[in-house]
Parts: sequence; structure tokens; C-alpha cells
Amino acid sequence: MSLPKAEMTIFETMLARRSVRRYKARKVDRTSINILLEAAVRAPTATHQEPWAFVIIQDKQLLQNLSDQAKPSFLAEISQNSAAHIGQAYDAENFHIFYNAGTLILICGRTTAPLYAADCWLAAENLMLAACAMGLGTCVIGSALSTLNTPETKVLLNIPERFCVVAPIVVGYPDDAIAPVLRKNPIVLANIPAATITS
Repeated sequence: MSLPKAEMTIFETMLARRSVRRYKARKVDRTSINILLEAAVRAPTATHQEPWAFVIIQDKQLLQNLSDQAKPSFLAEISQNSAAHIGQAYDAENFHIFYNAGTLILICGRTTAPLYAADCWLAAENLMLAACAMGLGTCVIGSALSTLNTPETKVLLNIPERFCVVAPIVVGYPDDAIAPVLRKNPIVLANIPAATITS
């Protein structure tokens, strides 16, 4: 499958990409999802293992059920890590861990492959940049990882034992204009110039 010609340059896309947490009800069509997956699998991969596989969820009730399961699990995790203040929003009764997005894409990694997690995160960035170029919003939902990787959930989602969920990403049409966000300047720990060779 060929990728569509982008109207944004790669640098424009990198600067425009944001984590989106408010989505319209409009559904992401299958053609768009296929383009995102094609972009994902063009990512670099250690020893050409391509250890990724994908689960696409657009069932609203299933997303709600997974959200209901993930919230208490995540709240317990952050409580143990002395980060309880982060959980205030998550503890709200109407809070949806997937931000009511209509599509959840799980990038799963084959755990027998070397550096499978790194490969999956590289694929995730490709997918999110492609989504931004297509006018779609995305957000990584790391808070759902524990629930998504339970044996029961993996069976429910048809994820084999040899795979684990690495990058859960919601995808949808942003409900608000995406405001620019300032970033810190790069922290350079060392800048080692080429050695000067003297005879």
C-alpha cells in the first residue's frame, strides 16, 4: 500500500503534533486506519525483526469496559508510587481513560524479538506523525497498560501469549483547535568534538 502525499513537511508535522484529549464523535474510517498502520510498519526495526502487531478497537462498549477496568488499576499503581495527586482526574466518576475517542490502536510487540519495545515505540511515533498530517489527533494511554496486559484482557482481544501491549494510542478527530505548546530546550550532556590529530 502506498502512502498518500502529505501537505505538511515532516518538520511541520513534528511541530504540529500534540497529545489530544478531546475528540469529536466522528468515526475514523478503515482506509485512514490502514494508512496509519502502513506508516507504523515503515519504522526502523532492530535486525529487521518487525516484531509489531496491531489490535484496532472501535466498539464503544468494549472501550468503556476497558476504561472501567483500567481506572482502579492505575489509581492503585500511582498510589504506591506516591503520585496520588495525578489520580484526582482519573478518580472522577465520568472520567474516560481513553478520552471518549472512538478508536484505540494497540501496538503489540513480540517479546521474543530483541528490542521489541523500542521498535514498537518507533512505530508509534510514525503512526502519530502520520495521523497529525491527516488531520487526526492521537494520545498515548500508558495508564491502561497494566489492564491491557492481563491474561484475561489479552484473551478477550485475541493477543497471543508471546505478544504484549507496548503502545496504546487513541485516534480521532480533535474537538478543539490544537494550541501550540512550548518545549524546553535540548539538554546536551556532552558535546565531544572530533579529536585533533597532531603529528
